[in-house]
Amino acid sequence: MNQAEPFSGVIDCHAHCYDLDRYNFSETSGFALEPNAIGSSRQYQGVLDAHGVSHAVLINPLGGYGTDNRYLLEAIAGSQGRFKGVVLLPEDATGAQVKAMVDGGIVGLRFNLNFPSSPSLYGPVGERALAIARESGWVVLVHYEGDTILEALPVLRRSGCPVIIDHSGRPSIAAGLDQPSFRALLAFGREGHGVIKLSGASRMSKTGWPFEDCDPYMHALIEAFGLDRCIWGSDWPFVRPKYRVDYGPLLAYFRRLVPNAADQRRILWSNPARLFGFQS
Repeated sequence: MNQAEPFSGVIDCHAHCYDLDRYNFSETSGFALEPNAIGSSRQYQGVLDAHGVSHAVLINPLGGYGTDNRYLLEAIAGSQGRFKGVVLLPEDATGAQVKAMVDGGIVGLRFNLNFPSSPSLYGPVGERALAIARESGWVVLVHYEGDTILEALPVLRRSGCPVIIDHSGRPSIAAGLDQPSFRALLAFGREGHGVIKLSGASRMSKTGWPFEDCDPYMHALIEAFGLDRCIWGSDWPFVRPKYRVDYGPLLAYFRRLVPNAADQRRILWSNPARLFGFQS
């Protein structure tokens, strides 16, 4: 694989799908969405086909569907093995519901630390969710911004679950590499804890494409976590963007960030295939 060749055998580890003709927004939604930030699983598969991306992990979106995971499960069922999923776990989820999720291709659950409407990582609710993740063999995804990770890290270290940090930890570009939350994230990586998702450049960047102001943060994360604990995600259909975002430039940014073909293969296929259980 080189920069002139299309990707093949690639797993996009972060996307959200919606079908508002059949599933209205849930009362558990964390925030509202603009119409151009909504796309169905059918539309998403067209994007993947156009870019030579073979598989994907769908994240049930806090914005829109919240803890209503019905469309997520339907999209996975209709994908013929192309998709797996990550839920927002309802606090009152029963054992039978969890089993149906496992059987339906769910491989993880997610916490959004900056949103009170998200299922909580803390207290009895969080302890129960983490216990379900351990028993189900699920990964735990964490999305945050700012210093909220500092309180969460001790809980994540004790969880006994594989932990994935979404969107590169969303460091503040203006605050520099020495900001406390980013230092703590790098330490978490150096300890051998967790996996970093190399995504979110369009959210982080102050200058926009080609996201050069994100480079020092991405390289620091790759060094701290190591190539075998890095994965990539697009964040399609780009919820609440600051400006127009497209799939192709994000793939191009990843290619520039990680130019070695063998390293690309590890991050784009080998690592997520192992984490999420995809077969070639």
